[in-house]
Amino acid sequence: MTARPTRCPTCKKPATKDGNKLFPFCSERCHLLDLGRWLNEDYRVPEAPESAGGAAPSSSPSTDEES
Repeated sequence: MTARPTRCPTCKKPATKDGNKLFPFCSERCHLLDLGRWLNEDYRVPEAPESAGGAAPSSSPSTDEES
């Protein structure tokens, strides 16, 4: 059974898993381009939108002490 070709995430050319140590990339060039994008922080996780009610809740502990 042969591996089904998938698309390289960088150049969109076919990339097979059989014998390809850089899978899912088709070549070392595409692998290094992707690494450079990570190192330049081109890939980012979007921030969560703020709530419609105002500012985001504070994560600092409460200073109220019960006596």
